[in-house]
Amino acid sequence: MSKEARRAFRLDNEVLAFRFTATVSDRASDTPVERLHDPARLGLWLDVNGLGTGSELTSAELSRALELRETIYRIGAATAQRTSPDASDIDTINASAAAGHATIALEGGNAHWRLTETALVADALGVLANDAIQAIGGPHRSHIKTCEGSGCAGLFLDTSRGANRRWCSMNTCGNKVKKSRLAAR
Repeated sequence: MSKEARRAFRLDNEVLAFRFTATVSDRASDTPVERLHDPARLGLWLDVNGLGTGSELTSAELSRALELRETIYRIGAATAQRTSPDASDIDTINASAAAGHATIALEGGNAHWRLTETALVADALGVLANDAIQAIGGPHRSHIKTCEGSGCAGLFLDTSRGANRRWCSMNTCGNKVKKSRLAAR
């Protein structure tokens, strides 16, 4: 993984679809930060997450990806708040999942996604939509939460023993909260 990718993106979320929603940081702040500001950045994110297309992406593909990302976020946040997601969001995520035809393959002892040659981005978005559907509609849906970190509101799956995790990542949001508490003392 390149240094640029490590600096550019949050890659610490175990749920791929929620990692995708983290391409907007500080969602709950007055100044959210968009990390997918052009098609090349989307390509970089897909590459570092095993969904690389190997081709230049278009503005239209970026728009579709951003629409899916925000749909996943809205459905995930509704699930975390124990409310029903909007029916149009359900239609969008289901359509994205159905449009993809990627397959998973075992190569060199590791799982890798194989995208079709004719619909690379649709396949990658289909993988993300399917991952979101499995997380949001699966048996652990009651463990989906939004981060309590100042301004964050990122989605995560709370797999802690007591189901009392408060932050999307201890290394980022949790650490910021603990540092601010220490500074206040």
